[in-house]
Amino acid sequence: MDKIALGGGCHWCTEAVFQSLKGVTKVEQGFISSTENHSAFSEAIIIHFNPIVISLKDLIEIHLHTHKSTSNHSMRTKYRSAVYTYSPDQANKANHIIKELQFNFDDILITKVFPFKTFKPSQKEFKNYYYNNPEKPFCQKHINPKLNFLLTRYREHTKADLAVKLTT
Repeated sequence: MDKIALGGGCHWCTEAVFQSLKGVTKVEQGFISSTENHSAFSEAIIIHFNPIVISLKDLIEIHLHTHKSTSNHSMRTKYRSAVYTYSPDQANKANHIIKELQFNFDDILITKVFPFKTFKPSQKEFKNYYYNNPEKPFCQKHINPKLNFLLTRYREHTKADLAVKLTT
């Protein structure tokens, strides 16, 4: 098993996206801080994954396509567009992947690679938010489109029951 941490938009959305992927064995939702100028906590998730089933490149690519990775909006402190890494080697790989994937985007990616420093988990009632509350308006409006996008573009990486959950 391996792990990587990602931040972008709302961690409810990010959690649901990555819980829906084959090879992801655990998603921890909460707040992550890095070092220096990026030490403020930002909504993010930690993904535990099997790199034989899903690669780091696939995870980062899906992350870049499921949040506003090219938009430097005013909420970037709370919703930092980031890949948090656990080693210098992982940081080098993540930076290389982001650089390689830039060609898929018309605008410049603002997603940065930071060293992981600290994690604070979300409160219990917010964990597994989508799969506990799929009928909530927030889930219908913001998360369902991301999950439908997964089915359209990355079906080979989605868990078999995702399409069923979206239609029920």
